[in-house]
Amino acid sequence: MTVTETQTAPAPTVNGIASPSRPSPQEVVGQLRASIASGEKPWQEALLEAIAQWPLAAEELDGVRYQYLLLGEAFDWLALAGRLLEEVDGLAPSEDKESLLFEGKLPADLTAERFQAIIGPDKHRAHLNYYYGVVVEEALLLAAEEEIRKGRTALGLPESEDITDLAHQRIYGAPQQELLAAFFGETGHPQSDALSLLELKEFTYWLFKRRVASVDSSRVASDTKKGLERLARMQGGL
Repeated sequence: MTVTETQTAPAPTVNGIASPSRPSPQEVVGQLRASIASGEKPWQEALLEAIAQWPLAAEELDGVRYQYLLLGEAFDWLALAGRLLEEVDGLAPSEDKESLLFEGKLPADLTAERFQAIIGPDKHRAHLNYYYGVVVEEALLLAAEEEIRKGRTALGLPESEDITDLAHQRIYGAPQQELLAAFFGETGHPQSDALSLLELKEFTYWLFKRRVASVDSSRVASDTKKGLERLARMQGGL
């Protein structure tokens, strides 16, 4: 197994205080494996403790690129959770593991406050950036596409291939391709015809930051509420 460390993550914290030293990825994985095997605490809690201690914002593992901190601000903790669980395969129940990785489900007694306390304030702040900037923003885009499609149907207009561009124009003031060109220009990423999953997440977060910076606070709040409502319906199967 070949690991290339590429970036460091926000310093791990204990009770909100910066840890004096960073453990290596190998040490974190070893501690996680031992903690789950001991059965002294729920494996999900042991996993969150490992996430709190994880020192890297990105890495390359056996030729595969992992990016946990998007654009230096948004922490995709589930991507890191998947990476860590691969290292301890077989120690966590498969059904519970899938519920976590695919639905973000944690045990009911592991509250949001407990989640925040375990991963620490820095990673939690970056997690909220990801939640609102990627997860909720994706739901907002979906809601805008649905509104446009519904409006065209009400007017008796045919289905349009430009729904995505129209949604981007409505929310961000420009069509998707124009926004993509600006995104690649600002980030320095090589421009490509097809976005990878990582690039799509980073583009979505970049769009979120653009929206917040370019419209008044009442519009930001209204759009964010719309995204949250659509996300709630998605989570409810609607």
